[in-house]
Amino acid sequence: MVELPAVGSRVSLRHRLPPGSAKPLTDVVGHLVAVGTEVLVRTKSGEIVTVAAADVVAVRELSHSPVRTSEIRALEHAAALAWPGVEQQWLNGWLLRFGRGVTSRANSAVPLDVSAKLSDLLEIADWYRQRDLPPWVALPERLLPVRADGVKHTRVMVRDVDEHDSGSASASVAPASVVPASVAHAALPDADWLRIYERDVPVDVLSAVIDGEVTFARIGDAAVGRGAVTAAPDGTRWLGISSVRVAPEQRRRGHARTLCESLSAWGAAHGAQRAYVQVLADNDAAVALYTSMGFRLHHGCRYWQPQH
Repeated sequence: MVELPAVGSRVSLRHRLPPGSAKPLTDVVGHLVAVGTEVLVRTKSGEIVTVAAADVVAVRELSHSPVRTSEIRALEHAAALAWPGVEQQWLNGWLLRFGRGVTSRANSAVPLDVSAKLSDLLEIADWYRQRDLPPWVALPERLLPVRADGVKHTRVMVRDVDEHDSGSASASVAPASVVPASVAHAALPDADWLRIYERDVPVDVLSAVIDGEVTFARIGDAAVGRGAVTAAPDGTRWLGISSVRVAPEQRRRGHARTLCESLSAWGAAHGAQRAYVQVLADNDAAVALYTSMGFRLHHGCRYWQPQH
């Protein structure tokens, strides 16, 4: 049986038709209503299509609601400004980022303008080799015609900042001034934040942001996270939540959720209208957490190293 995403996901589902039909297969696009021996899909018109699970041939998860390519490009622009590394250069519509070789986001080229072309890859490769790094390219969905599978497949999930993590995408968050008292915020990560985070990322890479604000949140010795507010070219101010880490002995106590609530309140206070997270596609626990907080799939991204 084909593995299906969670109920509520928007999918394109291909399934077999009964023998004698005019064609053997057909597709249905909509939101999954139920998954079991039968799969129920609600289409855009509200019709419920029922398909036997054994007849499902293939399924592809789609953005929770239709997303234009320009919207993907705008969000990726804001996200790149939130993780720009310590050195950047614009090249024919690409933003090249150098972050001392630590983290993929801060050490990859991302196509942020329609003028970005694959013919620029040789020049991009040369730029990174001058810095003793391989030429990694970030490939947000639909921005460039590259079929290579790539690595670090990532779900970019979004919600409005006034959405609360009660499990409903429509519930409202507490006012921006109401920040959980257990969460401390600072402009730079201190020694305790770095100890809990555990990853060896230089402070100047962690704290770098272009035309925006950044905060480092901490719950005692239990959990840390990073928030950055930057603007997209269309004027939308985005809060990016990243670097969320809970100490192993402190897990399953709601710390990650509390931390994200606090970062959302901080983002709202700094003018953010929408929030995003970038989660590895195979990190089921994180995907489930963010889904329960109202985040929904916007688009996918992966990293690719061109060979020359």
